[in-house]
Amino acid sequence: MPEPLWISESDVVSLMNLGDAIEALERGLLREGEGKAQNMLKTHVAWGGSTLHAIGAVFAADGFAGTKTWAHTEGGATPLLILFDSNTGALKAIIEAFAFGQMRTAGASALATRWLAAEDADELGIIGAGKQAISQVAAVMAVRPIKRVRVFSRDAQRRAAFASRVSEEFQTRAVAASSIAEAVHAAPIITVVTRAAEPILHGEMVVPGAHINAVGAIVPSKAEIARDVLSRCNQIVVDSVPSAQKLAKELIDYLGPYQANWRRVRSLAEVVSARLQRDSGDDITLFKSLGMGISDLALGIELYRKAVQAGVGRSLPHPQKVRPVLTIAKRK
Repeated sequence: MPEPLWISESDVVSLMNLGDAIEALERGLLREGEGKAQNMLKTHVAWGGSTLHAIGAVFAADGFAGTKTWAHTEGGATPLLILFDSNTGALKAIIEAFAFGQMRTAGASALATRWLAAEDADELGIIGAGKQAISQVAAVMAVRPIKRVRVFSRDAQRRAAFASRVSEEFQTRAVAASSIAEAVHAAPIITVVTRAAEPILHGEMVVPGAHINAVGAIVPSKAEIARDVLSRCNQIVVDSVPSAQKLAKELIDYLGPYQANWRRVRSLAEVVSARLQRDSGDDITLFKSLGMGISDLALGIELYRKAVQAGVGRSLPHPQKVRPVLTIAKRK
């Protein structure tokens, strides 16, 4: 068997761009729709202001199983994706997954926007200017002809710097808004990527026909989308319905524990597989992004194959199979 690979952050960005990530994710979601990919329910534990996360999936027909784990702390995070051979359990690769995770999350937003946003949507209002924000702009611009981006974050200097960066990197008009309402006013596409603990996007702010990507609140202690937005949604889409039932505070509070209420929530795999585009009469469509193992593994498999083909990555020694020996101290 080939030696396992350590694929670094620099290897990841040299091997994959956002377009590659979108294509790989779409293939993975189609595999899920065919019943050829199984998701491991996302789990987490919290302490203080920090959280430890684990997600995973199996693509048995492709010979891969994998998990991604990370500790999100005030001091930072070091996410790692671990790939195994699904037939033998052998380690295939360890992938540093920060840039990787940004592409995965952005790819999901891109696919949701492709199917759920109006075809002629040409303006984006984005709330939040943190680490994920620039890739979220790139995601929307990959699938819609965006002519103007409006951004709001609580820090005036940060939002101004972010608008300047968007203008420079994407050669499009970008402006810093003075409030959330100003940023999303009449915007056909809205992305919310914050660490808000209470809803910040309300119904009166959102124009009929808008599509929303809700990306930031991924644990039950966080929320971005208000109840009066959800009540207007004709389509609610999530990456994983079971994960949403466990982690998405906005949806849990709005839909409650009743399975009948959750039947209106579709998975992104269902949308992609059935090519379910928005209806012309839809008021609001919403994609609630939480992250799931199938998405990570879909990108991880593609990255691994690219690394092997290109001879990229650092070889690791095969883990030695050591039979543990239990020794018992004798009583004196």
